[in-house]
This record gives sequence, C-alpha cells and structure tokens, in this order.
Amino acid sequence: MKKSNQIDQNSTQDQVNETICLPYADARIAELAYFKAEERGFEPGHELDDWLAAERAYLL
Repeated sequence: MKKSNQIDQNSTQDQVNETICLPYADARIAELAYFKAEERGFEPGHELDDWLAAERAYLL
C-alpha cells in the first residue's frame, strides 16, 4: 500500500515539489508565526491567527 507522502512514477511534478518542500515550508511558517506572536508580546489566544497569517505571507 502506498503512503500518501511517497513519490512514485505516476506523481506529478507539483506533487514531487510539495513532498520535498513541505518540511521546509512548515518550519518557515512556524518561524513567521513566532515573529507575529513576538510583535504582540506573546499574548495568548492568537496562535491560529498567527499561523494562518504566516501561511498567507509565506505563500504570497
């Protein structure tokens, strides 16, 4: 059975790029979210907002 993160001969180039780049993307998004939280003084309750804003910033 094929795992969802495995690459095979039928994978598209986008799937290959996504598989290869996801660990880096998650690390960069986490870093951006940290900086957003830092700007707010780490006030609790905004973690999801920080993450979503960081994802948008990373993908643009």
